[in-house]
Amino acid sequence: MAFIDTTVVNVALPVLQADLHGSVADAQWIVDAYLLVLSSLILAGGALGDRLGRLRVFATGVVLFALASIWCGLAPSTAQLIAARAVQGAGAALLVPGSLALIAAKFPKEERGRAIGTWSSLTSLAIIAGPLLGGVLVQAISWRAVFLINIPIAGAVLVILVRHLSAAEEHGTGAVDWTGTLLITAGLGGVVYAFIEAPVRGWGSAGVLTAMAAGLVACALFGFVERRASNPIVPFVLFRSRAFSGANLLTLLLYAALSLATFLLPFNLIQVQGYSPSQAGAAFLPFVATMSLLSRWTGALADRIGPRPLLIAGPLVAAAGLALLARPSIGGSYWTTFFPAVLVLGMGMAITVAPLTTTVMTSIEDERHTGAASGINNAVARAAGLLAIAILGAAAVSVFAKDLDARLAAGGAPPGIRQAMATQALRLAEAQPPKGADAAMIRDAVRHSFVHAFRITSLAAAVLAALSTIGAFVLRR
Repeated sequence: MAFIDTTVVNVALPVLQADLHGSVADAQWIVDAYLLVLSSLILAGGALGDRLGRLRVFATGVVLFALASIWCGLAPSTAQLIAARAVQGAGAALLVPGSLALIAAKFPKEERGRAIGTWSSLTSLAIIAGPLLGGVLVQAISWRAVFLINIPIAGAVLVILVRHLSAAEEHGTGAVDWTGTLLITAGLGGVVYAFIEAPVRGWGSAGVLTAMAAGLVACALFGFVERRASNPIVPFVLFRSRAFSGANLLTLLLYAALSLATFLLPFNLIQVQGYSPSQAGAAFLPFVATMSLLSRWTGALADRIGPRPLLIAGPLVAAAGLALLARPSIGGSYWTTFFPAVLVLGMGMAITVAPLTTTVMTSIEDERHTGAASGINNAVARAAGLLAIAILGAAAVSVFAKDLDARLAAGGAPPGIRQAMATQALRLAEAQPPKGADAAMIRDAVRHSFVHAFRITSLAAAVLAALSTIGAFVLRR
């Protein structure tokens, strides 16, 4: 549930945007409200599991996530949907670190690679199957079904917990670091708010500048407080491990790249290329196939040869796939345009994910910190997606607006028409020609300007993926 809802909404966004009359900023918040709360509270979620009992916290997360999913499915406006997505993020913050910590607690070190490989393949499959599932549900039923599908899944999970897992479990003691949780939430929230709202309000806006300054101050205070806290949600002692530090650096850069691609690609496929929602979801099938087939095998391979070679090769293959996304223009067969890119990207992630997760979970000697280690790595992955969508999403809007104005000027559009279209830049490919304008020329300019912005962001994502190998090079051979 938690991983599917990271991406299942992406294919629904173009339909949802039109149905609720939202902007690209609204679409960003629908994704980022979930990621913001998840990435902020996941650290506390891991700590809560270590202190109060992993099964108890895990089950609480299931119930909270299900209730929030009902609210999402019934939301009448973008404002309510954004609020409900934030509550979903709180439920997911209890689920994600608990799931991996339970596996780490049950399997000895020599078997964890294969077990975590299975976990990685299924969670990664959920992330990438999200657009496929979302496309089918949106086209067959409604975008609301994207959220309501979580209810039967939650029921099944609760049944499994009751039937198969013992109620008696060991857990630690000590208070949860709510001061640190509040500071990291405020820090991420301020920075993300500034980047999402800057294209609307302008970088000179008092609200944007205040949010950015407050976010940066909160992040700095977070680091200061955590080094002195008795029970920190981020135990800095974990970063003394080169493997743990390198794996988290790799996670930050690679997941930023992946999140950007999965956010913008459905807009390209549906609004520019003319795919239906289900066709756009099916476009991710090569990724799903390679992740499901290869992740378990690469997890076992990492046990035998070590993770370092795989963590160097995998991100470079993923970077090649992201670079291939920049190749298609408008039109053409899927098999010669987007298929090669999605397939290569899937291969790169399949090589990387299981060894990466195994590295994180086996780099910690003190098993009392497995929940915290899982929480930190997952927080880094979600924060990477959060910041990539906010920062590079704002950059995409800026590139789109500049290119569109240049195309309209070259096409002879009068200043009034150009100004009217500039006010719609936040709608990206959904921007509509004003009355009395040359509609065909403007629509063509909008589509080509979106492709231009998509290419720039895809290449930026490829660079991030390639740079993530820095994290692998710090690992011992």
